[in-house]
Amino acid sequence: MKNPHGSDVPGSNGLPAMDKPLKLDNRPMWLIVLDRTGHYQLLAGLAVVGAILFHLSPPAGLSQAGYHALVLFGATVALWVSGLLPIAVTALLSMAMLPLLGVMDARTTYAMFGNEAVFFILGAFILAAAMTGTGLSARLARTMLAGFGTTPRRLALTVYLLSALLSFCMSEHAVAAMMFPVVAEIAGALGLEKGKSSFGRLIFMSIAWGCIIGGIATFLGGARAPLAAGMLKESTGLSFSFLEWTAAACMIVLPLLVIGFLLLLRFFPVDIADVSDGVRYLNRKRLELGRMTYDEMITAVVMVATVGCWLVFGEKTGLASVAILGTAALFTFRVVSWQKIEEYVNWGIVFMYGGSIALASALSRTGAATWIVRKGMGLFQGSPLTVIMVISLAAMLLTECISHAAVVAILMPIGIGLCSTLGMDPKVMTLTIALPAGLAYCLPMGTPATAIAYASGFLRSRDIIVAGCAVMAISWTLFMASVMFVWPHLGLKI
Repeated sequence: MKNPHGSDVPGSNGLPAMDKPLKLDNRPMWLIVLDRTGHYQLLAGLAVVGAILFHLSPPAGLSQAGYHALVLFGATVALWVSGLLPIAVTALLSMAMLPLLGVMDARTTYAMFGNEAVFFILGAFILAAAMTGTGLSARLARTMLAGFGTTPRRLALTVYLLSALLSFCMSEHAVAAMMFPVVAEIAGALGLEKGKSSFGRLIFMSIAWGCIIGGIATFLGGARAPLAAGMLKESTGLSFSFLEWTAAACMIVLPLLVIGFLLLLRFFPVDIADVSDGVRYLNRKRLELGRMTYDEMITAVVMVATVGCWLVFGEKTGLASVAILGTAALFTFRVVSWQKIEEYVNWGIVFMYGGSIALASALSRTGAATWIVRKGMGLFQGSPLTVIMVISLAAMLLTECISHAAVVAILMPIGIGLCSTLGMDPKVMTLTIALPAGLAYCLPMGTPATAIAYASGFLRSRDIIVAGCAVMAISWTLFMASVMFVWPHLGLKI
């Protein structure tokens, strides 16, 4: 019970009174134990199944090492899909098991952490951390929203395009996390009601779709592109330049940006007439920031110079080398500190890269990937276009359930094997997997940008899923149109 001041008062036995009665679990002890240890049972069951499969004889046409690599690959996929272990831990575990199972020697396995893709994404994380930590990205967001968002529709469009443009040069997850509080400020200043305001749903969905669509445009928008490019180079020796990847992706991104916003307006029509209160609030917050600081100016210069060098010298020097030089410049001018960087760098993704590339290399070197392709060739009847249709759709649907980086790690070894069998360009297959793997709109588990928008409280699950299915179908259609009609002009022929 409570006294007038709201604090607990003792009961008749001198002990604090309980607000809720104590509930006793009357189930049998064995049932309680099973319920509380389900996680460990699943892990133990997976280990037992893996051990049994490991001791079986390999199928005809598959080497012993290839069979062991395939068993390990299956266990890794099961852990990724089930979420029993964090995705980075699963990747590191698979990496450790490769030499333990005799699939690859330890020196070759752990050398995969020296892959260029690992250092590129590390440099990209540090550059993005500098933009966020110095306040440059928040200043840019508030300035653009205050300057261009003079009407409700223009404000929503500015949120949408700004989220997309920032995702060209930062991780889409980081952009969504940065844009969320800014848009929440606008919603609060306009007095939008959660669960009722259609405009509230519009501006938060604009963050999600802007980040998702913009995130596939360059190597910097997410983990999947550098990972796919790294696995391509490890398997075939081929590589993408920054400009080559962006040219292929933008043939999908540019029309999708237009169609995506029209769809948003269709599903979430504007229901307010004026946004002047929100614009005044943004202007006030922008003025409170004052003039650009030394750190912000240096970060802006370094970022522009880095992207420029990627475009001009990236193919010759390597993307990772340019990224590391850019991060070195930030430390040279004391814009960032290592302690600050550690708060922003997603080390789990970095660890996952090394593990995933090592596992993919093992499947390729032992012949396991080629064996899978030969067994599945009846599904495709030797048609490269059919292969692209099936693989791209599978990548898009799988990303709704698991991390897009995990989807790339699962499908790339199989896709590269298909290329060698069908005579396809491996670079086309890389894009076929990596680009659709970034275009998942419906479920938050595969797309953190959607999860962040849902966390606003303005959106229901139905709002996200119905609109997401529509834009996903259009995204896949645009992707296939690019494959057939645009990519051949870029030298990417199927």
